Amino acid sequence: MKNSLSKDLDLKGKKVLLRVDLNVPMENGAITETSRIEKIIPTIKFLSEKQAKIIILSHIGRPKGKVVKEMSLKPISEKLSFLLKKEVLFNSEPINEDTKLKIDKISNGSIVMLENIRFNKEEEINDVKFAKKMSNLGDIYVNDAFSCSHRAHASIDAITNYIPSYFGLQITEEINALEKITNKIEKPISLVIGGSKISTKFKIINNLIKKFDNIVIVGGMANTILKHTGKNVGKSICENDSSVLVKEIFKNSKKYNCEIIAPIDVVVSKNLNGHGIEKNIDEVEDNEMILDIGPKTISSIEVMINKSRTVLWNGPAGYFENPNFQNGTKKILEAISIKTVNDKIFSVAGGGETVAAINKFKKSNSFTFISTAGGAFLEYLEGKTLPGIKALNQNV
Repeated sequence: MKNSLSKDLDLKGKKVLLRVDLNVPMENGAITETSRIEKIIPTIKFLSEKQAKIIILSHIGRPKGKVVKEMSLKPISEKLSFLLKKEVLFNSEPINEDTKLKIDKISNGSIVMLENIRFNKEEEINDVKFAKKMSNLGDIYVNDAFSCSHRAHASIDAITNYIPSYFGLQITEEINALEKITNKIEKPISLVIGGSKISTKFKIINNLIKKFDNIVIVGGMANTILKHTGKNVGKSICENDSSVLVKEIFKNSKKYNCEIIAPIDVVVSKNLNGHGIEKNIDEVEDNEMILDIGPKTISSIEVMINKSRTVLWNGPAGYFENPNFQNGTKKILEAISIKTVNDKIFSVAGGGETVAAINKFKKSNSFTFISTAGGAFLEYLEGKTLPGIKALNQNV
């Protein structure tokens, strides 16, 4: 990408507005998962080594333009400081002339984090005056928040009209990985996709059918496929009004010669806390719910993965939060990991639950690329143009 951060840029003494996504999970004021904080460290170190003055813009939660104490970025600034082993100054005041004076005084290579950008109501409405006000704080702007780039917000979109703007290291890596999955494909290419509702991922499936050789549908989505192909799914999570979507998926799979794979056996229980019973898909009873895929289905997925050169995984195979129903997700994860490490295939995983599963089974080093983005990741796979990406490409 033409407007990416590069070693050739002279950043010494330059004030760099760095937009990142620090929307991390918190409980009782404590950060419970740090992946998104860790992801931004390479860009911060790059800018710091270049002797830039780094001003971090970010958000947490949805305060709706109001100051919400529990959504302050202060604890996150402290965690970032700990991970960097470097002081991160925190500015709790609203953006004003005094903010600019404080930033001007910091030394080269220093880092200051501004308070939650969404405490300003102008942020989410993409207000141009607010964007210009933010731009006056810096000399250049860097977007390293792919996971926010599907939002047309002031610190993502409008700001690029008022200041020289660049892609950060993380967002460049993310886009390159997804480009390779969707446009620069090494075949055979396979998708493993799960989640509760097929309607929310229908556009992704329909977009990728044209390019992929195999699509494995698991989780609650698979129940909808099974029901509309005449199988009894008992009291499993299922969309009853999606027959048109299912028909179109199968119609397009034939048109583009993409194999659709659904479970042939499952693990069932009468409730989420129960013990699993393995059954063929024709044996599910009315008072049972499908909570995982069975061993025959796992074997067929492993065979498919072992024949693939490129694999994309989004969504667990079942209710993996209960150890009785985690085997399908765990086995898929292990199969992709082994194939990636041994045969150097290109593997990408993304989505909140997917990343949670990867972290749970400690396989974060076994994929070519792991995306911490949620909505942006999915919208990119649908083929949508993300506002944050479009804004940067327009303002080269």
